[in-house]
Amino acid sequence: MNRGWLSEGLRRGSRTTAAIGLCLLGACVQGPNYVRPALDIPAAYRNSTAAPLAAADAGSWWSELGDPRLNRLVQEALANNGDLKIATARVDEFAAIVAGTRSQAFPHVGYDLSATHSRGSEEVIPGFVKPVSSDFSAILTASWELDLWGRIHRETEAAQANLLATEEARRGVVLTLISSVITGYVTLLDLDEQLRIAQANVEGRRQWVDLFRAQLAHGYISDFTMTQAIAEYQATLATLPDLKQAIATQEDALSVLVGRNPGPVARTGDLAALGLPRIPGGLPSELLTRRPDILQAEQQLVASNALIGAARAQYFPRISLTGLAGFASKALGQLFSGSARTWSFTGDVAGPIFTGGGIAAANRQAEARRDQSLAAYQNVIRKAFQDVDDSLAGLRHSEELEQTLERRVQSLAEGVRLAKLRYDNGYSDYIEVLDTERGLFDAQLSLTQARGDRYRSVVSLYRALGGSWGKASASASAAAKPTILRQ
Repeated sequence: MNRGWLSEGLRRGSRTTAAIGLCLLGACVQGPNYVRPALDIPAAYRNSTAAPLAAADAGSWWSELGDPRLNRLVQEALANNGDLKIATARVDEFAAIVAGTRSQAFPHVGYDLSATHSRGSEEVIPGFVKPVSSDFSAILTASWELDLWGRIHRETEAAQANLLATEEARRGVVLTLISSVITGYVTLLDLDEQLRIAQANVEGRRQWVDLFRAQLAHGYISDFTMTQAIAEYQATLATLPDLKQAIATQEDALSVLVGRNPGPVARTGDLAALGLPRIPGGLPSELLTRRPDILQAEQQLVASNALIGAARAQYFPRISLTGLAGFASKALGQLFSGSARTWSFTGDVAGPIFTGGGIAAANRQAEARRDQSLAAYQNVIRKAFQDVDDSLAGLRHSEELEQTLERRVQSLAEGVRLAKLRYDNGYSDYIEVLDTERGLFDAQLSLTQARGDRYRSVVSLYRALGGSWGKASASASAAAKPTILRQ
């Protein structure tokens, strides 16, 4: 016999035995371990300024707006908003799922207490059956599935990833909630300012009507001029109902958002009194670690990746150990005597032989779900970069528009003053004054909307960057935040 061939065979056998031993001792976990996929991340945002943007504030950035009523609204929303409560309860649900999945890796111990008292028929087997009999038992049972192939390990890994994804979804709700409250409040101040401008213009038109009525009575103006003044007054007056309706609708929406019944919302001041917070920024790669929807999509990818291992483990046998120990006797008084002891121990190995391709199909499904999660993760990241670029562009252009409209309002205000002088001195008719005042009114409304858009752009940028809510949002929602279980 060839001794070299024999020794090589023994070495191979030893390696195989060692591999089996390692599987038995440490569990052979199936499937790929998660590695973050390579991502095509831009070096900078397209619309960012040349100089690095300031780092995001770790506190409640919205306090820089300087409106205490807004601060209270945000805190009220974090405490009472229904969507946030639903998201928090969902995190609690997934935390319980993790605990339930993990429990499969531990022995399950139970008990069984029973007592039977019966009478048998003496006619069945006369002389051999005791008519009345009693049976008592007290049994402690235990079962344990050995996770040799890592099925339970991978399912627990997937459950934990789903829990973290749900927690990121909750953070996303917080982010959206704070953004919506601030945007709604700014919009309310914007509408308030538009209403004040419209009311001031209505009052100005009314004064013209009163003046022209007096002049018409003395024959200084024509009926045509009088009808023009009245028509312009009515046209300006017609803008008020729509603005009042918009304010009421916005108040109702904001009330529901913060967890109240629809109703009025108290405001501190006007839009011009709000401060402008510092703009956060950073590199695009920072979005991967701070934006909730990206972190949620990555955890969903982790879960899908782990379930591939759980699917592959179906090819291997399941090994379970069961045992019982206790007492059984015919008499209750003798139940716990030494001779009443009973026990059994069973080892069970069950595995697939032929499933008609079912296990292979389950593996393909798991791999396809992983591929879907990967594509979704990449799409979320691209969309996040787009959101930031769009928000930066919106902030820049809204600032430029506001400055342009400020200059236009100043110019038209001077034009109205000069037009009135020309009219008072007989150098022009009322049409010239009317056109100039109408242009000023439209420009004032546009300027107010542009100021609101600038604040809304700031909020959009913070939301696109994943927020800088920091301690404030965390502490405000601490009462509703669940405890996350981890290994």
